[in-house]
Amino acid sequence: MNRRKFVKNGAALGTLLTFSSDLLANTKLEKKAGNENKFRLNYAPHDGMFKEHAGSSIIDQLKFMHNKGFQAFEDNEMRNRPVSEQENIAKTMSKLGMDMGVFVAHKIYWKEPNLASGDKTFREEFLKDIKSSVEVAKRVHAKWMTVVPGHVDLRKNMNYQMANVIETLKQASEILEPHGLVMVLEPLNFRDHPGMFLSESPQAYEICKSVNSPACKILFDIYHQQIQEGNLLPNIEACWDEIAYFQIGDNPGRKEPTTGEINYKNIFKHIHNRKFEGILGMEHGNSIKGKKGEQLLIEAYRSVDNF
Repeated sequence: MNRRKFVKNGAALGTLLTFSSDLLANTKLEKKAGNENKFRLNYAPHDGMFKEHAGSSIIDQLKFMHNKGFQAFEDNEMRNRPVSEQENIAKTMSKLGMDMGVFVAHKIYWKEPNLASGDKTFREEFLKDIKSSVEVAKRVHAKWMTVVPGHVDLRKNMNYQMANVIETLKQASEILEPHGLVMVLEPLNFRDHPGMFLSESPQAYEICKSVNSPACKILFDIYHQQIQEGNLLPNIEACWDEIAYFQIGDNPGRKEPTTGEINYKNIFKHIHNRKFEGILGMEHGNSIKGKKGEQLLIEAYRSVDNF
């Protein structure tokens, strides 16, 4: 073989191999990042949502979520997990490039007043929980934590209760602000959680404006607010500058979008058009059990994310 031709062909082959190698590497990187499946909005599944496919291991579930295009994860019970498990979750999510959503920051009182009462013991307990949640947030790279002010105090005027809640949240904000962390206040509907102090988005808006801190914002749970007040898009728009986080669930049933009456495609389109860059937590159950139900859930999100 002519030496010049051999060298020329060898160089071409080398270039082709380099190109193929780079292409393969880039393809693997895209698959690792989930780019081919990525949703338009940052939906966050929770522990157990895909256990039939991925098994009981939270690490395996995270990998499955990421593989299906989900770029975030939320976990109400994160604060109660062992530190070693928190660290393992954070390490895995960091490798996958996933964001951490909310966890519940404190003990919630479902049947007796705590923050609304103004009782110093309840306030101190709450603030202690907030301080400990700062460490959890740092450990798992979370920015947001859920706060529920608890039950109403039937022996106090609502205005006094409001003042008590606002004062406690101001003190909590002073704890969170230096760390760049945000507590998100979650109004809960009267049907599932009767007697709770915080139930409506305008009420949460008033509290956030009164606290006047970047560390105190709204968690707008679309399921709860459909039941409590409806008028979803106008209320989202009215509260927009104080909303830091959304949660999802269709009504009735609190299952995945497309199983109830809420037009999630329009809601997600509105949120996307408003340039929302935060997380939307999938705080709902699966309408159908087993692998079939998990697959249908993914397909439902593909459908409503296609706006």
